[in-house]
Amino acid sequence: MTHSLSPAGRGLLDRRAFLAHAGTGLGGIALAALLAERGLLAADKPAIDPAAPLAPRPPHHPPKAKRVLTIFCSGAVSHLDTFDYKPELVERDGRPLPGEPLVTFQGENGNLARPLWPFKPRGQSGKMVSDLLPHLAELTDEFCFIHSLTAKSNTHGPAENQMSTGFTLDGFPSAGAWVSYALGSECRDLPAFVAVPDPRGVPQVGPNNWGSGFLPAVFQGTPFTADKPIPHLRRPAAITESADADTRAFLRMMNEEHAAARPGDAELAARLAGHELAARMQLSAAAVADLSQEPKATHALYGTDDRDPVAAGFARNCLLARRLLERGVRFVQLFNGSYAMGEGVGNWDGHRKLKDQYEVHARIFDRPCAALLTDLKRTGLLKDTLVVWVTEFGRMPTFQKGASGRDHNPHGFTAFLAGAGVRRAHSHGATDEFGHKAVADVATIYDLHATVLHLLGLDHEKLTYYHDGIARRLTDVHGHVIRGVLA
Repeated sequence: MTHSLSPAGRGLLDRRAFLAHAGTGLGGIALAALLAERGLLAADKPAIDPAAPLAPRPPHHPPKAKRVLTIFCSGAVSHLDTFDYKPELVERDGRPLPGEPLVTFQGENGNLARPLWPFKPRGQSGKMVSDLLPHLAELTDEFCFIHSLTAKSNTHGPAENQMSTGFTLDGFPSAGAWVSYALGSECRDLPAFVAVPDPRGVPQVGPNNWGSGFLPAVFQGTPFTADKPIPHLRRPAAITESADADTRAFLRMMNEEHAAARPGDAELAARLAGHELAARMQLSAAAVADLSQEPKATHALYGTDDRDPVAAGFARNCLLARRLLERGVRFVQLFNGSYAMGEGVGNWDGHRKLKDQYEVHARIFDRPCAALLTDLKRTGLLKDTLVVWVTEFGRMPTFQKGASGRDHNPHGFTAFLAGAGVRRAHSHGATDEFGHKAVADVATIYDLHATVLHLLGLDHEKLTYYHDGIARRLTDVHGHVIRGVLA
């Protein structure tokens, strides 16, 4: 049998021609790398002043939201026991899921299991929400639910990575870092991006959730909590306030003279900008974490005096999040649940005794989170703040064999949005009759990220950073704005 080859194909069979093409190809790659380093291949690359890398920058189009609050429940909250009501699951409780026996993350599954808390219609919309989260249930009319999310991994670490960075692998910038890179900050005295870990510790992949990856380090999130503020900010008692101010002024003068003698040194300008921000934060970061300035009624609303120290700590974190947002922090990432406490003990990973564990987690989470959203609405911040509640994936409609908990389910789960630019009292997409797989308006995490960027005035296809020969994006080569959730 004869095979016809193109002239180019025949040329590749010649060793010398092949090596010649390879050589010129490598030259092209080198040229592309050099052009990218100088910003000549990216017309939409943010114009960043090294002396002020966090200065505010214009978006691609008029935004609906000025800032983002992401609330990340670590451990994978069960959508079937919270926001995704399935009457068929109640009707067929205790029966096998139709089809072949399921083997999921931890092994074989048992029978279908009804929601462990009753669902009731809420608000004017009548949306069915469970009694597990009664305070949030009262705010149902504020939410835009996405019931058809899917994830690429059924393992916590990679799934956390994807939800926070767009990729299941380590080493990629977080969504907050991308937003800081694109838009900078309207706040001179605080970081553009703050991560607030749970009082019990950090989530499974820890700093990956707020890291800058291959973006410049200035865009990474700064982690601190209400009870563990940024360390080493307090002035030593032996140094007076006036002496401290005079020292900073003298140091600023010396730095300015040093920089003036080295015009065009971008790295020096960036270092000086970082030191200046640190000096300003010495005062402002301490003030933002001083919750004693809040009235007693606000503390009562959040529950900061709860008898449970974890619940009280999370309540203080929620109050801290509001204070950060109102001071102009661009991106706040608030975590509920930590990893290093055992399966389901410190987070929502309900494999064995879901009901017992979820009642502990819900009590910690529900009231303070509802108070935060109520407070954002009361202060008017919700009008231009986008709230995004997420978890890394959902859980199965069955119990695990021999257990009273649900295994991992990346094939269909729920998130909700609230605030700037999104529809109120709306549900988008759907899972099947059992809540197992997304079947209507199926959405990916890429789509969710594209939507968040869109509401901030950013085109996810234009927001790129050249790294290792590739113009990288938060959404990789995927993603579409979820138009159905837009107001």
